[in-house]
Amino acid sequence: MHDSSTGSTGNTARPSRRTVLAATAGLTAALTAPATAAHAATPNERKLRALVSRMTLEEKVGQLFVMRVYGHSATAPDQADIDANLKEIGVRTAAELIEKYRVGGIIYFTWAHNTRDPHQIADLSNGIQRASLEQPRGLPLLIATDQEHGIVCRVGKPATLFPGAMAIGAGRSRSDARTLGRVSGAELRAMGINQDYSPDADVNVNPANPVIGVRSFGADPDAVAALVAAEVRGYQASRVAATAKHFPGHGDTAVDSHTGFPVITHSRDLWEKLDAVPFRAAIEAGIDSVMTAHIQFPALDDSGDPATLSHPILTGILRGELGYDGVVVTDSLGMEGVRTKYGDDRVPVLALKAGVDQLLNPPSIDVAWHAVLNAVQNGELTEARLDESILRILRLKARLGLLDQAYATRAGVDRTVGTESHLATADRIAERTTTLLVNEDDTLPLDPRTAPRILVVGADPASPSGTTGPPTSVLAGALTELGFTATALSTGTAPSATTVAKAVAAAQDADAVVVGTYNVTAGSAQRTLVEQLLATGRPVVAVAIRNPYDVAQFPAVKAYLAAYSWTDVELRATARVIAGRVDPRGRLPVPVQRADDPTQVLYPLGHGLTY
Repeated sequence: MHDSSTGSTGNTARPSRRTVLAATAGLTAALTAPATAAHAATPNERKLRALVSRMTLEEKVGQLFVMRVYGHSATAPDQADIDANLKEIGVRTAAELIEKYRVGGIIYFTWAHNTRDPHQIADLSNGIQRASLEQPRGLPLLIATDQEHGIVCRVGKPATLFPGAMAIGAGRSRSDARTLGRVSGAELRAMGINQDYSPDADVNVNPANPVIGVRSFGADPDAVAALVAAEVRGYQASRVAATAKHFPGHGDTAVDSHTGFPVITHSRDLWEKLDAVPFRAAIEAGIDSVMTAHIQFPALDDSGDPATLSHPILTGILRGELGYDGVVVTDSLGMEGVRTKYGDDRVPVLALKAGVDQLLNPPSIDVAWHAVLNAVQNGELTEARLDESILRILRLKARLGLLDQAYATRAGVDRTVGTESHLATADRIAERTTTLLVNEDDTLPLDPRTAPRILVVGADPASPSGTTGPPTSVLAGALTELGFTATALSTGTAPSATTVAKAVAAAQDADAVVVGTYNVTAGSAQRTLVEQLLATGRPVVAVAIRNPYDVAQFPAVKAYLAAYSWTDVELRATARVIAGRVDPRGRLPVPVQRADDPTQVLYPLGHGLTY
């Protein structure tokens, strides 16, 4: 079903007012710098305060929420999405959500069916903006998503997909990081997405980290800081709000905050030298928003509360000590890390008391919305406290130009999203990230004249965006295009004895084997697969398609590459390195410890071979 209210992509239909309110005219040019206390006396700040003064209390509460909603259309989603919305949110559509709760933002997810293709995304964005602007005192929405690239990516092909953060860390190019932000930002903005929950500013110093890992630029805080700042500037150049996450730092945990409550045991001094460094750099670069972490950090706040609900961390440190006066957004309020200690009715109120501005994706918008409203009505929260957050949100909307023009256009999508130039840029950046960790006996590069038949086996994890892969097929296809005869055989993350035997039999007819490894542990059946492939005597080239730490589990493999993700752009670059079409240039942005003695470093930070 098509959302007929948006035209093709909404570029012909407009609200009855060409701008939101006459009072906002000219705000965009005047509000190009990040918000500071110096704004207080400016004419444009007075205009924003006038907007706030005309809002009802219910409208103010709504502005604080960023909510999920199912469907590809703001007004005419599929019936299954209507049913999901009724079950989880109590409304049928995005338009009804906006009318009922006057939310200030929407977050897009692949699983919520928000991101089918670029024109549909732009239609949805326009429908959402129209639904809000047609309300009394209507304001444009911040439309956000997690487009980190690499293993977290909500908008897929034909949009341009870049290597993820750890791959960019391996490339060590601030220029590439800035280009990624600029190009990705331009494509998001063309589809009506104006806030990206990226870059990840966490310093990944724990190889066992289940939730950050390759989403981080690496383990060196200064290198991470430089790349974070560069990517932020790239997004800003394309008028998309960048978001540094997850404050005060999620890089040293072995617990996933989606399902548990991690505790960071760093001292205050270590936090200053490690976790704080990229966030300081992001703030100096003018970061638009900062996302909180659902983690305990006793050295910063010994109350036992998660950072999301911590006044000492968010107001005392982030705002007070680091001097940040921009938008603070929670990580998803549906995650277990923030729900462990308090009920869903208390979490949003405590987050606001801690210093948060945007409340992201509560399990129940009705419970959370009424909890905030009741907290103001009973005096626990003041309306003035809400006004502080709403002003920060409005300043951001003004800086992004949304108060003057909130709509995407079909022409903008066609000239911006997934262009040949953008795709070529992503390919070139990916080539600079592939890291050669081991190359004994000059196993690589492979030559199609001497080793024409290649068997590609390994894990085929689901596509981050739903539009790429499977990895074995992508690698086999890319190698075939480079002159080999490559065959793909998916063996999975836990191959059975039958699957291993099938791969070994297939290897007998190959001149070389390429195996993709995925988060290998000591007891993983992937180790059995590789060991038996090595026993065939065929050359074996292993590719870590997620964590580079896999290499420590395979001391007998003579050629090992790190791709840092299994998206097509990174796998195609890996194929070109395997074939010798490009030299490997990446260097490890994290150290790799020995598998049998984690106190010993096997490959140090900065390690990387070439041809």
